[in-house]
Amino acid sequence: MKAAAILLAMLALAGCGGAKSASAPEVVRAWSAALDRNDNEHAARLFAGGAQIVQNGEQILQTHADAVRWNAGLPCGGRISHIEVHGKDEVLAIFELRNRPQHRCDGVGASAAAILRVEHGRIVLWHQTVVPERFAPGQTV
Repeated sequence: MKAAAILLAMLALAGCGGAKSASAPEVVRAWSAALDRNDNEHAARLFAGGAQIVQNGEQILQTHADAVRWNAGLPCGGRISHIEVHGKDEVLAIFELRNRPQHRCDGVGASAAAILRVEHGRIVLWHQTVVPERFAPGQTV
């Protein structure tokens, strides 16, 4: 009986540590899909507390409510046209901008880029950057 209890405890502990966080590209794709659905709540759940946003200045999303507000304020959604992985936790994502529900995107069809760093399945950095020339329309990659 004691051996069975020990075995059950070991199996329970082994199961706790076995969960794998989503990869950085998976998190970025999930965030983009949530944004395209205008699901700001789900998009915000993909950000870590204290996530850094670099876009026309810098801000820190201290709380979940901050992350919901920031996502809700983005006027455009976008189809991911390229993802370039840097290391295990950072990606450069290139988006083709488009409208999203209840928003008006003034850059439909334009390209935009962001560097996102993901730790433990959550975005800790979202940094808007210039679209590298190699990803400009008409360029082959």
